[in-house]
Amino acid sequence: MAIQPIDLQTLFTQVDKIGKEQAAQKDGLAMQQAILGIKMEQKTEAQIQAVNKAQDSGEGAEKVKERKDQKHDHPGSEKDRRENENEEEKAAENEPMVIRDPRLGKTIDISF
Repeated sequence: MAIQPIDLQTLFTQVDKIGKEQAAQKDGLAMQQAILGIKMEQKTEAQIQAVNKAQDSGEGAEKVKERKDQKHDHPGSEKDRRENENEEEKAAENEPMVIRDPRLGKTIDISF
């Protein structure tokens, strides 16, 4: 099948339109990739700036376990507590009595 001169005339008039469409397709792909790249960059930046939710530690070794007070575990604990209170009272009695002014430190003297 040979190309006729009339076919060439039709093709030459359409060449500029085809060129523009192909350039638009190439630019469209590049633009689309640029937009996707910007979106991914913004997403990763948001993930970096965001506070992450803590992972559940479960029942592993890193979990803090509460200990029971050893004084309260044995029967003599009430006696030990009373002795400690008595020692604190004696220490408070031995300290000298200090009287403080309630206005102390609340007023400023601005005289020259």
